[in-house]
Amino acid sequence: MQLPVTLRALKYRNFRLFAGGQLISLIGTWMQNVAQSWLVYRLTGSSVLLGMVGFAGQIPVFLASPAGGIVADRFSRYRVVIGTQTASMLLAVVLSFLTLTHTVQIWHIFLLAALLGVVNAFDVPARQAFIVDMVDKNDLINAIALNSSMFNGARIAGPAIAGILVAAIGEGWCFFANAVSYVAVIVGLLLMRVQETRREQPSSALAHVIDGFRFVRRNAPIHALLILLGVMSLTGMPFAVLMPIFADQILHGGARGLGVLMGASGVGALAGALLLATRRSVRGLGRWVAWSAMSFGVLLILFAGSRSFWLSAGLMVPVGFAMMIQMGSSNTLIQTMVPDHLRGRVMSVYSMMFLGMAPIGSALAGVVAGKIGAPWTVAWGGVICSAGAFLFWLRLPGLRVGARRLIVAQQLAGGDPAQELTGASLPYERAEENSAE
Repeated sequence: MQLPVTLRALKYRNFRLFAGGQLISLIGTWMQNVAQSWLVYRLTGSSVLLGMVGFAGQIPVFLASPAGGIVADRFSRYRVVIGTQTASMLLAVVLSFLTLTHTVQIWHIFLLAALLGVVNAFDVPARQAFIVDMVDKNDLINAIALNSSMFNGARIAGPAIAGILVAAIGEGWCFFANAVSYVAVIVGLLLMRVQETRREQPSSALAHVIDGFRFVRRNAPIHALLILLGVMSLTGMPFAVLMPIFADQILHGGARGLGVLMGASGVGALAGALLLATRRSVRGLGRWVAWSAMSFGVLLILFAGSRSFWLSAGLMVPVGFAMMIQMGSSNTLIQTMVPDHLRGRVMSVYSMMFLGMAPIGSALAGVVAGKIGAPWTVAWGGVICSAGAFLFWLRLPGLRVGARRLIVAQQLAGGDPAQELTGASLPYERAEENSAE
């Protein structure tokens, strides 16, 4: 039976195994994220410490991602992902034990968050690059979108379950459930049949890192996408860190309200990911990046001004949708423009901008929220996101030719780069349409 176009990447056995395990594991991850935020808030009541825990968990991604890119390009991405998922499971076991035995202290949370950040610095570049090893390049866009769909589907279920469990039996069981959920992804990985690829071994690790940064710097489309991604992560994404304050002090929803707000954002993000999964080409994604980033900023401003719980929950749906379109479109465009031998290193820069800038934003948001309040902090973040999106929009016409050349170089398209500007149909788009018929 032929799969619907939205699910076409699932025809690959390895991707099916990866997707099934990841979906279960990611639900557990989101449960832990929400429960950990609530635990920090319950123990301290401090917006500053909420931001600092976010900083501790994500700053290692910024600092260690170049090393993660080296590992992803020099060694088996498959084995790296197995190792990082196992390490994440062990950290969740420790946090669960400390919480269930009522011995957890705030420094424990800081330490475990930082260690998980180190693991993620190696996991994210390897896992993002590993997607290419599981599917043909013609189905890469769909695989990336389905991977994002799993992530955001988990954002719906995970926070909702966490909100119920935290209110009923405490945070520790959420951490325990997350530890158990890693079994699914590890088993799925072990069942894969992966053909090992011999990878380039450069003269030095430093030269390896420099090659990746040089490629990003010399290619304006990738550079611009990553800069906008960094602006969003620095100023817009910290709204999630402040969500316990909105749920409790501003909207009076408590732990369950926190789960509803985060779940609503996940509903919108899942819708955005599924929309991306229907696409057959990257044409027009640059415009999607610009408009979704600008919409994200405007919606954050509206959310910051709301004092109604259900209005705020409703606004979280398009916030999640816009965030997903911007992140997913950027990921897809970058993956289609980068050569495979540089993929791990470029995706490590992607990790630095997507996850690595977030800790600085989290710490800054926590401090600023302590001075001017969470609503004004989120509102100003929205203003900066919208301004960054507008500047990207102004540069977009000049970026298209360079983007087209990079895509042609990766044999995902053909013809003259000028076709992107004239609106002519792309050769590989026509080929896909014919094959679909």
